[in-house]
Amino acid sequence: MASADIKVLYEAGAHFGHKTSRWHPKMASNIHSKRGDSHIINLEKTVAAFDVALPVVAKTVAAGKKVLFVGTKKQAKAAVQAAAESCGQPFVTERWIGGMLTNVDTITRQIRKLRDLEKRMAAGELEKRYNKLEVQRFQEEIDALNTKYGGIKELSGKPGLIVVIDTLVDVNAIREAKNLGIPVVGIVDSNANPSAVDYAIPGNDDALKAIQAYLDLFVEAVREGQGAAQKTAEAK
Repeated sequence: MASADIKVLYEAGAHFGHKTSRWHPKMASNIHSKRGDSHIINLEKTVAAFDVALPVVAKTVAAGKKVLFVGTKKQAKAAVQAAAESCGQPFVTERWIGGMLTNVDTITRQIRKLRDLEKRMAAGELEKRYNKLEVQRFQEEIDALNTKYGGIKELSGKPGLIVVIDTLVDVNAIREAKNLGIPVVGIVDSNANPSAVDYAIPGNDDALKAIQAYLDLFVEAVREGQGAAQKTAEAK
C-alpha cells in the first residue's frame, strides 16, 4: 500500500506554511510551530492524512472509477498533467470552467465537437474540403478545445474522486464536486480551511518539490487500484 515517508516530505519542503498573519484558525491542530514569521506544518499529521486518503484513492480506482486530478496554479500545471497521464486519469490544469462537472450537456457537446474535429483532421477530410487558411483555423479551434477540455475528453460520467492541489485556487472545482456528492482529497496549506474538503492533507501547496512528492503518492495509489481491478477481472 502506498504510504508517505516523512523524510521525503521534509526534504521536499512540505512543512513550510505561510506567514503567521495569513493562517486559518481551523489549521491550528496541524501546525507544529513557528519559524520567524511563518508557520511550520506538522508532517506527522500530513503522513497520517495520507494514510487515510491513499487507500480511498486506490479503492476508488479498484471499483472502476476515475480520479480527477485538478491543479490550475502555474507551478503545478505540468506536474499535475504528467502525473494524471502517467496513470491514465483525467485532469484539469487550465482554468476551471464553470459547469465542468455540473453542466454535463454543455461540456459533453464541446467534447463531442472536439473529438469530431480531431477525427476529421486525422482522416484528412478537412484538408480535402477546405483551403490551407481554413484548415489552420480548424486546427486552432482543436487546440483551443483541447486546452479547455483535453484532460477530461476520455472521462465518461462523473469521476469517483477529485484530487485538488490547492484548495483556495481551485475552490470552484471543490464546490461543484460537493454539489454532486463527489468526495475531494485536497492539499491544505496553513492559510486554508481543512473542512472545505472530505480528505484534508496538511502541507505546502506552493513548492514544486512538495507538489511532486504528493503527486507521486497519488499516482502510486491509483496504480495499486488498477492492479486490484485487474486481479478482480482476471478472477472472473
